[in-house]
Amino acid sequence: MTHLPAYMPPAAPLEMQTQNLAVCPRTARMDKGAGRSAWRWAVFLPALMITAWLVWGLYGWLMNAGMTGLEWALLTMIGATFVWVTLSVCTVGVAIAGLTARQQADDRAPRDVAPMNVALLVPIYNEVPADVFGNATAMLHDLARRPVPHRYTLFILSDTRDEAIAVQEWQAFERLRAEAPKGIDVHYRRRAMNTDKKVGNIVDWITGWGAAHDAMLVLDADSVMSGRAIERLASELSADPDAGLIQTFPVLIGADTIFARLQQFSNIAYGWLLAEGLALWARTEGNYWGHNAIIRTRAFATSAGLPRLKRLKGEGDLILSHDFVEAGLLRRAGWRVRFLPRVTGSYEETPGTLIDYALRDRRWCRGNLQHLRLLGTAGLHPVSRFHLLHGAVAYLLSPAWFVLLVIWALLGIDSETNVIRYFNESNPFFPDWPPAMSHIDSAVFLVIMYAMLLTPKIAAAALIAARPRAARAFGGYATFFTAFVVEVALSIAYAPVLMIQQTKAVLRATFTRSEPWTPQQRSARGYPLITLLRFHWVETLFGLLLLAGLMAGLVSLWLLPIMASLVLAVPLSALSSVAVTDRLPEGLRMASPHTLREPAIVAQARKARMQIKSQLDAQEVAAE
Repeated sequence: MTHLPAYMPPAAPLEMQTQNLAVCPRTARMDKGAGRSAWRWAVFLPALMITAWLVWGLYGWLMNAGMTGLEWALLTMIGATFVWVTLSVCTVGVAIAGLTARQQADDRAPRDVAPMNVALLVPIYNEVPADVFGNATAMLHDLARRPVPHRYTLFILSDTRDEAIAVQEWQAFERLRAEAPKGIDVHYRRRAMNTDKKVGNIVDWITGWGAAHDAMLVLDADSVMSGRAIERLASELSADPDAGLIQTFPVLIGADTIFARLQQFSNIAYGWLLAEGLALWARTEGNYWGHNAIIRTRAFATSAGLPRLKRLKGEGDLILSHDFVEAGLLRRAGWRVRFLPRVTGSYEETPGTLIDYALRDRRWCRGNLQHLRLLGTAGLHPVSRFHLLHGAVAYLLSPAWFVLLVIWALLGIDSETNVIRYFNESNPFFPDWPPAMSHIDSAVFLVIMYAMLLTPKIAAAALIAARPRAARAFGGYATFFTAFVVEVALSIAYAPVLMIQQTKAVLRATFTRSEPWTPQQRSARGYPLITLLRFHWVETLFGLLLLAGLMAGLVSLWLLPIMASLVLAVPLSALSSVAVTDRLPEGLRMASPHTLREPAIVAQARKARMQIKSQLDAQEVAAE
């Protein structure tokens, strides 16, 4: 590896204490900041009651022919999947109830703020240097325009392996250091070995320089935060001595393709309502999403050091989805973990194509499934355990839905087309499968399921429509309604494809030891047809099997939308990378407040990116 210079302050080491997950540490802070439980009852109790009502109704239908072991398994699976849908619905219900009852504390800046030394950490790995340093430039200059009580220092923490990229990183850093606002120091460090990936990168900074900083604001390579948002987080942490971590709600930006715009519209139009509900019932037992959050440095060092997960042979496994676990360990040590969804000015980017999204999901899936091995960690708060479980279930639901889909397809449309019954009729020892669903039963079941899945979106859309000012921010009622319909239609179309992809991700995580670690593809690009066919052949094959069943009259017509999505997986994936142009009507391009009026900090970052890219390109040409 070519030696490249680093520019770092004097060493200020802080010991990072690796935690024993089998033993709960004793601390005087253990019971401080306990969250109220009323909102939690309002979420979990109705969710369980609604699920029980559905399961009881299905039980009444199945028991007509007598319950068998397979029928009990089917009923259990339906209940286990549906309860998570109802939890989302109840979270939205709590959010709506809390919008009027909740105090407006999140909208007010804290008082009695003591100045702190805050480190802005940007861990990077083979990223586009112009983008990383362009974002940093915009954030520093925005901070400098505000009269802030805190002292900020920026650290670019590179784990880059590509030598050409590393050279550009240093060139961009020298430019940033020369142009950085007065009073804000800028530093760069590139590790010789990227041991333990992002976790190791942060630990390396803490053990080398962490003692000099009261707090660290962790950013991703694609993160952008306004000076106001950064200052607000620092002041909130300063004013709350029991807070160990405060997480913002990052809003998606930079969506220039159909698939990215779909995610961005959903995030802005509906995500805020789920975030409000989560903040209400999570209280001081919130979660950490790995970026755009501020952390008390010493609290993290003393209570969130991650061990490796033990295995029978060889070195232990690195905890991949570390952020959920770190939040749980902070709360275990008595530190509050807060979520402030109303702190505006926190942004991140999103994958631009379906394939890029699925590739990122593979990494996240492997890490989230590790959470199942961590549920027994001693001393975790019950809500922290729920966050870990929910992270794993988010991926396990896809294979569960897939199994239910297969069973439903095999059940046919009546007793004559019940595939399982047909192939086992001659076997007297094979238990009779339940009577096939009638068209009415199928319709009722699907209506209930789709209604529950769409309720969060419909509720958020209704709240926006009820406020003229909010509707105008989306371009007016006609534009917003059109965008809402387009987003729902595309989400329904992509859902079966994502179900198969996440099922494959779960299988890969279960039966393989590792996942290739590549940086996220942040600039959307289309893929050639051969790549699309190789990536989506499973969905296409299963869709063709459903189509054959429909044409033969063996499969219920209610599966037609799912069949169509799977058969069209390749065209849908190609569509995901199509650029959204201004020639399209605003509704069809799913316009949102941030696409109609770009936030100032985002515009500043985009301009800085272009300037740095031009300079780096010129330096590269001169070097040749």
